[in-house]
Amino acid sequence: MNHLDFILDTKAVTEDGQIEGLAAGYGNVDAGGDVIVPGALARSLKGRKSVPMLMYHDQTRPAGVWTDFAESRDGLVVKGQLSLSSRAGEEAYNLVRDGAIGGLSIGYKTIREQIVGKTRQLLELALYEVSLVTIPMNERAVITSVKSLVEDGQLPTLPEFEDFLREAGFSKSQATAIAGKGLAPLFRSESGSTPSDFLSALMAQISV
Repeated sequence: MNHLDFILDTKAVTEDGQIEGLAAGYGNVDAGGDVIVPGALARSLKGRKSVPMLMYHDQTRPAGVWTDFAESRDGLVVKGQLSLSSRAGEEAYNLVRDGAIGGLSIGYKTIREQIVGKTRQLLELALYEVSLVTIPMNERAVITSVKSLVEDGQLPTLPEFEDFLREAGFSKSQATAIAGKGLAPLFRSESGSTPSDFLSALMAQISV
C-alpha cells in the first residue's frame, strides 16, 4: 500500500471530535514526485459511506471514521468523527488540538498512472484509508499554512513566504527578492503599525 500526505489545519477539530481536512490534493507535485489528477479517487469513493481513520497507517490503531467526501478545487476534502471513547481516538484528538499531528495521509493502491517527464501522474487510485500523521509530505502544506495565517490577520515568516512563492512558480532568486521587499519592511515597521494593505493584496493573490 502506498501513502500520500497532506496538511491538516489544527482548527479542523471540534470539541466533540468532528474533524475535517484535505485528504488528497490535486495538481501539485509532492516530495515523492507524484501528482494526483482530479477525479482519480472518484470511482473508489462512489457509493462508499465510510473510510477508516487510522493513526500513522497502523491498522491496530483506528481513531475514528471518515463519513463525508467532497471534491474541491484543491482536492478531496474529508469529514469524520474521532472515536473519543477509544484510546487512539482520544490520543488523536489531543495531538491534533495541540498541533503535534499536522497532516492527513491516504493509504492507496495505484490502478492507473502515467509518467510525464520526472513526474508520476496518478490517474486512478483505490483508497483504503486516511490516516492522521505528524509531518505531511505534500508541499501544499506551505500554501495552506500561509493562507491560514493571512486569514487570521498575521504575517508568515520570511522563509514561509519564500517557500509559498516558490510553490506558486517563482524562481528561488525571485522569491527571495519579492519576500525581502514585501515582508521585510513590515517586520522593520514601528510598533502599532498595521500590515492590512499588504495582507489584502496577498490574500487577493492566493485566493485566486
